[in-house]
Amino acid sequence: MIRFLLGRLASSLVVIFVVATASFLLLHAAPGGPFATDARRSAAVQHAMEARYGLHDSLWRQYVREIGSLATGDLGHSMKKDVSVNQLIAEHGPTSAVVGLLGLSTAVVFGVLMGVTAAWRKHTWVDYLLMTIALVGISIPSFVMGPLLIAAFAIQLGWLPPARIDGLTSYVLPALALGLIYVGSVARLARGGMLDALGQDFVRTARAKGLPERTVVWKHALRLGITPVVTYLGPATATMISGSFVIEKIFQIPGLGTYFVNSITDRDYPVLTGVFVFYATMLVLLNLVVDLAYGVIDPRTRRR
Repeated sequence: MIRFLLGRLASSLVVIFVVATASFLLLHAAPGGPFATDARRSAAVQHAMEARYGLHDSLWRQYVREIGSLATGDLGHSMKKDVSVNQLIAEHGPTSAVVGLLGLSTAVVFGVLMGVTAAWRKHTWVDYLLMTIALVGISIPSFVMGPLLIAAFAIQLGWLPPARIDGLTSYVLPALALGLIYVGSVARLARGGMLDALGQDFVRTARAKGLPERTVVWKHALRLGITPVVTYLGPATATMISGSFVIEKIFQIPGLGTYFVNSITDRDYPVLTGVFVFYATMLVLLNLVVDLAYGVIDPRTRRR
């Protein structure tokens, strides 16, 4: 197990290094620059600001400086705002994390319930209805789901606030809009995993012992059946927690995704690279957690 962990950590560092390198090269390959978009700024002022942030240095020197800073945990300082990228993530990352975790809970609870029920009632009207709903959910993009929820629950019914974060109820619509996007995928994965689990020998043994079908499904087969869902939740969790850019824009949430989108327009290199590295770090760590979770969910996958 220790060798496995060390190997995965080493590969994770390689992935993060590649992401940092690729983001640096792609950002600097694009035309223009962070201070080339404001026509009101004089050439002298623009030149002085570029010199302040070392943009006149060779690309290699900028790269070495950037990687050296990232290696120490310093994600840099915004070129457009008087704030470090570390501080930006620390202040606005938790807001995205709360919305992401609530959306993840919505996707897991409803998706697993739908998938397990569909597998339990295979080839019945219940199965067809639930999978149709799942397919519809997958087909509706976030920029459509968000306004639909606002129109229904905020404007028509007046039950929930339409935007901004002001109290616990403000999280309901963003979490639903984010979670419902993934419910269909989770439901389909749960159904496939449960169908495979229900055909295993230990399930036949449980049925042969005379256990009720409800007990066989929810107690014996569920643990193995949700394995595909666990695999999917690794990258999905990283995406949700890092901030769904569209959802945060629609609901005017001051999360990490909003600042990331603004930094694209501003060509704020340190913020873009820092968020890329932060996202890559979360992704590899969550995938590592998923691999370790296999040993708990399915003992057959444990490494000796």
